[in-house]
Formats: sequence, structure tokens, C-alpha cells
Amino acid sequence: MAYIGRDTDKISNVEVLDNITFDGSSSYTLQKGGSNFTPSSANNILISIDGVVQAGNFTVSSSTIDFGTAVAGTSTCDFILHYGVGLITTPSDGTVTTAKLADSSVSLAKLTATGTKDATTFLRGDNTFATPSDNVGIVNLGTSTISTGVSQIDIDFDYSTYKRMLIYWEGIQLVSDANMYMRAKISGSIDTGSNYTSGHVKKYYAGFDSNVYGGPNQAYWYVTDNIGADTNESWNSQMTIDLGSGTGMPTIHIACYYRSSAGNLDSNFGVLAYQNFSQIQGIRLYASTGNIDAGKYTVWGVK
Repeated sequence: MAYIGRDTDKISNVEVLDNITFDGSSSYTLQKGGSNFTPSSANNILISIDGVVQAGNFTVSSSTIDFGTAVAGTSTCDFILHYGVGLITTPSDGTVTTAKLADSSVSLAKLTATGTKDATTFLRGDNTFATPSDNVGIVNLGTSTISTGVSQIDIDFDYSTYKRMLIYWEGIQLVSDANMYMRAKISGSIDTGSNYTSGHVKKYYAGFDSNVYGGPNQAYWYVTDNIGADTNESWNSQMTIDLGSGTGMPTIHIACYYRSSAGNLDSNFGVLAYQNFSQIQGIRLYASTGNIDAGKYTVWGVK
């Protein structure tokens, strides 16, 4: 037979607590069936003393009720009622919708996913926490500022870790008017000039002014026209270096612009390819004469 009456969500959950035996104190312990009882709040308690219903004139902390004044030992507790929040039921499987959950109410502790849950991991589609792979991505290896004149800038590459390098050159200036050149390191220490290739280079470099510089087996790569230290003179470039691996041909790609000593603003691009080497291990940037006096560069490694 179907249930007849009020809906179950309208049924009150009223509990009858043990009567209190007063002894002249102001506070007492609430119990139900001889065990301490913690009500939802003081507003959920209704108590009758000597036939007078008390409500809102006492406080509750945990299972302790405090009337704020001594209750004579001759007084009688008629009843204590605790009013709950309605009929307590367990929802059926699949009946709790997203709308019923408060925002930010599900913590990591409630997830069944396996693995370590912390700031260094992420949740995968297979319900496991995993550490991001270190095999991919772009890593900022730092920025260097040129504060005094240097004869050359050497950058060594960790070619065992990275497959490609990105270098951003900003505001490079020379002490006096000169061209800028670059060589690539193929083997050995970067501090030894003899370790830079003087041959086996397929080089092409072109400017928007239709000048073409290039040809095979060059000792250096021409990267700028004449620049110096005047206020408006500087060289800026974005360089991509494919280090090479196995039979892959290592290459250097460059796109740059500079303002020459004549006040001309030129944009150039170029490609430098190495035929007989498996890796580029570093580069050296230097002036045809004099020192590099100002600027900075940032190096990124691509895994």
C-alpha cells in the first residue's frame, strides 16, 4: 500500500532527551539514553521547567546547556525535546546531481584516484595522479646582460638534454663601428677558437636590400652590417638552433634587424647548415674589430 500522509521531507526528526536533575547549578549535561548528546544548536532545544516552557534563554556548547543563572534543586524538569532538520534518509544511487553540490565542496581527500595528490602532480584520465614529464617543453635557461666591453660572447649548449636552442638578442652594441660575426662550436672546449668550424659549412645569408652573403666552407658567419655605439645603433635578433642528432643536419636560423652607423634600419634573415657534424655544441658572437659593449641575451632550451 502506498504511503499516505505528508511528504517525507516534511516529517520532523524530534528526539526526546533525558530529564535533568537540578542541583542549584547553572549548567548541566544533556544526555539521551544515558549518553552525552550534542544538539544542532540551542535553537533546536525546547525544555520545560516546573511547567514553564523555556526557549532561547539558555546557551549550548557541545553537550553542555547553560541557563546563565542557578536553577534551584527543588525545580523539576518536565521534558527536553530536540528538534532536528527533518527525516534523515540515504539518497539512492545516482540521485545526487551536480546542482545539489555546493561550489568547492569536493576536496582532494574525497577523490579515489591513486598516486600522490600535491602541487607537483596532475590528475590523468585514468584516475591516477602523475608527475608531469620532463621530456617536453621549453625551459628558460636565463638572461645575461653585457655591462662592460667583451671581446666575444660564448654560449655552450647542453645538447644531451635539449634538441633545439632559442636565443633572443636585445640591444647589442659595439664599442666602435664594425661588423658582427658568428661561429659555431662543433667539438671540444668552447674556450678554444680552433674548435670552431672553418669549413664544411653551407651558408646563406640575405638582407632585404638584396645583398647576398654566402657560400660553402666559410670560417665565420656574417650576421650584421656596420654598427657601432651611437645612441640609435643596435642589433636585435631571434635565433633558432637545431642542434642535430644522428644523421640530422644541424642548422642555425636567424632573423634580425639593426640600425647601421649610416642610420639605416635593415632587416635580415639567414640559414647556416653543417654537412659533416652531428651536433652544434655552442656558438660564439664577436665583432670584426673591437669589443661588444652593451646589450643582453636570453637562452631557452627546447626538449
